[in-house]
Amino acid sequence: MDENIFNMQVRKFLKQVGVNSQREIEAAVREAIRTGKLDGNETLSVNMVLTMEATNLKASVDGEIALA
Repeated sequence: MDENIFNMQVRKFLKQVGVNSQREIEAAVREAIRTGKLDGNETLSVNMVLTMEATNLKASVDGEIALA
């Protein structure tokens, strides 16, 4: 395995995850506020699950996102 290529590929994937995740979260929160499901001052619990079939990896990251 080429460590440099592997490292660059992991970073590229994580950047893609970060950008796409932010877009999805923003869209979901804006829609929930628009439809009255959220007031806009909540703190939301979030969970991200990372899986990789070839290695049986399953990692979970929990956090919170404050809206105000």
